[in-house]
Amino acid sequence: MKPPLLSVLVNGSKGRMGHAVIEAATAAGVTVGAAVDVGDDLRRAMTSCDVIIDFSSHAATRALLETAVALRKPVVIGTTGHSAAAKSELRPLAAQVPCVWAGNFSIGVNLLFALTRRAAAVLDDSYDVEVVEMHHRFKKDAPSGTAARLLEIILAERKLAADALRHGRQGITGERSRSEVGVHALRGGDVVGDHTVLFAALGERLELTHKASDRGIFARGAVRAAQWVVSRPPGVYDMQDVLGLT
Repeated sequence: MKPPLLSVLVNGSKGRMGHAVIEAATAAGVTVGAAVDVGDDLRRAMTSCDVIIDFSSHAATRALLETAVALRKPVVIGTTGHSAAAKSELRPLAAQVPCVWAGNFSIGVNLLFALTRRAAAVLDDSYDVEVVEMHHRFKKDAPSGTAARLLEIILAERKLAADALRHGRQGITGERSRSEVGVHALRGGDVVGDHTVLFAALGERLELTHKASDRGIFARGAVRAAQWVVSRPPGVYDMQDVLGLT
């Protein structure tokens, strides 16, 4: 006997990623039980679905999680733009249901996360670290969620606080210190998403780069996360868990 088809609620369905998720779900044989956007009746839509995939607004995440917890529904959150403080505040709420929360659902990007962690652990502070990301002109937040995750990894491996980050540079900045981590967000055209982590020492430079040309890779990853998370216990997971990279 075949298992019942998975039914997903796509939150943020009118956006670029919402459209891509609907296409990816349909291609994967997953039923789109409801497609809503900010301002729609989320609770009513959520009751008829097995899992929520959210690519909406960071301002709507709390309401989404509160409703999901009340209805005991698993959640996949791909929405970015949360401050570190906001994400820390929301994490205990998310942990009350099975939740995959990731800044990027691409398999390649998640391998980039793993490689960055390894490189940051092996290369000492004689290797200066800079993170550069570029996205389309319509993106509303900076740096990207993927860049933010890369920075979290680097800061953790180097045991640095958030004040080590340098978001661009201007004026007479003085000599670069070993303890700072540069962050640069570029915006223009229709770039889907480029991310590079540079480890630069005197005499050599290592660059780890991922370039996305089709946002369908993120949508397919989000659908894969939804299929995975429905059978997990409550807790906050990321794509490293989904892909077995942890």
